[in-house]
Amino acid sequence: MTITVHLNHEPRMFDVDSHETLLHLLREKAQLTGTKCGCDLGECGACTVILDDRAVNACCVLAEQVNGRRVVTIEGLGTAASPHPLQQAFVDTGAIQCGFCTPGMILSAAALLNRNPSPGKAEIQKALSGNLCRCTGYTKIIEAVELAAARMREDRS
Repeated sequence: MTITVHLNHEPRMFDVDSHETLLHLLREKAQLTGTKCGCDLGECGACTVILDDRAVNACCVLAEQVNGRRVVTIEGLGTAASPHPLQQAFVDTGAIQCGFCTPGMILSAAALLNRNPSPGKAEIQKALSGNLCRCTGYTKIIEAVELAAARMREDRS
């Protein structure tokens, strides 16, 4: 089946099999390797992407289900020259260690901040609860989301 997906703000067409996951499509066909394959069971959050403004595990979504929909990966959030405020905040707070979980954490946080530009700590923790990190202990990650939220609110005013 041929699908069209609005991938990182650009329409793209892909031939997909009925059993193919969005994760496979992104990594193997679109060559967007920022979306990581961790558990391949929807438990770790390493494959988190934004699908129509909602954070989802790409390993649990069939590629054919994204036909006609919007998908944003870490590559579509910001650039090296102009990082998204979340990307910059993760760097500034030291929330990045090995970096494996970072794309999924950032995209989960981005979906949250798109819904609520002023989340409390408990809401941030809940939004990130599907993302596992074995390096940071989460404190710096939560600080990064809080910092990005503050910076984004400043930019809006």
